Amino acid sequence: MRKQKQIQRKNTLIRSLAKKALRNKPKWKPAKGYKYLKDLKLGSIFVTESGTRGVLIGCDVNAKVIITECHDKSDIGKKIIAAKTEVKEII
Repeated sequence: MRKQKQIQRKNTLIRSLAKKALRNKPKWKPAKGYKYLKDLKLGSIFVTESGTRGVLIGCDVNAKVIITECHDKSDIGKKIIAAKTEVKEII
């Protein structure tokens, strides 16, 4: 009986810690000098860390972009990538 109470108490403690962690989650920011694609204006030209260049043509949950320059020539054209992709805006 005593062991069962200890297990029940431990489970309650774990559950309360998990709820607290979900409430106090960190706010993620892009790296210094970078922005998220979702924060750019439509028509903005950007470059990723890997050197891929493109133009933003739409953004909801995912971003619609036109890739203009990259290492692999087969990737050029319209693509859908994550809106939280870190990019540098080219002015």
